[in-house]
Amino acid sequence: MSGERQSRREIVFFGRMLHDRGYVAAMDGNLSVRLDEERILATPTAMCKGMMRPSDMVIVDLEGRCLAGRRCVSSEIGMHLLIYKMRPDIGAVVHAHPTTATGFAAAGMALTQPLVSEVVVGLGSIPLARYGTPGTPELWEALEPFVPEYDAILMSNHGVVAYGGDLHQAYMKMETVEHFAQIALVTHILGKQEPLGGNDLEKLILARSRYQGNRSAARLPVAMSCGSLDDSRDLARKDPESALSDVVSKPRVTRPR
Repeated sequence: MSGERQSRREIVFFGRMLHDRGYVAAMDGNLSVRLDEERILATPTAMCKGMMRPSDMVIVDLEGRCLAGRRCVSSEIGMHLLIYKMRPDIGAVVHAHPTTATGFAAAGMALTQPLVSEVVVGLGSIPLARYGTPGTPELWEALEPFVPEYDAILMSNHGVVAYGGDLHQAYMKMETVEHFAQIALVTHILGKQEPLGGNDLEKLILARSRYQGNRSAARLPVAMSCGSLDDSRDLARKDPESALSDVVSKPRVTRPR
């Protein structure tokens, strides 16, 4: 793990990146870093992510109890703690509201079609968790079925959470989700998609082990049972455990008619 001083500086840097790219507005979003097995360094509540200083961060334990800091921790810290508890390989978490990806989440549409090779290799796909009230256990309970299998999740009517071995990886996964959402939106506007399948998809999945940017412990499923962006609404309406079983089943890609 990075030293605490370095982690504070990194949270400030990537918080400003989120704000400058329009992934958060006003006081939205939150970031955190695992300092060690017992301590999490996180952003404070009610503060613009583009205006933070290293001294603004808060240290909490894995139950969310404040250990150090003069500010209150984000009300969504429970989401971060869930991910750290379920994924020992994860060292940082980023939550934001990038416009296009959040638009998909607000429309009830997952990003699970294998449309772009880099996304297949780096993330597999991005599922959609059911809505949960921010700052309440509903939120992290909605995420729980997906955390072991994926490194980024759309949150219905809310935003995106991404996580990785360090803060740089977590932020890059957030960028990848938003970039893919923009591409998927263009295919939706054009009214045509050509998802990858067959040998092409199999070769990409095999390539993951050689890809330096992917060291995830998650399976990162690519498969989905839906045939189009519109069909992904059905996946979002299901109970999350049922939806998860659909997504991680044997690849079955259907090209649009």
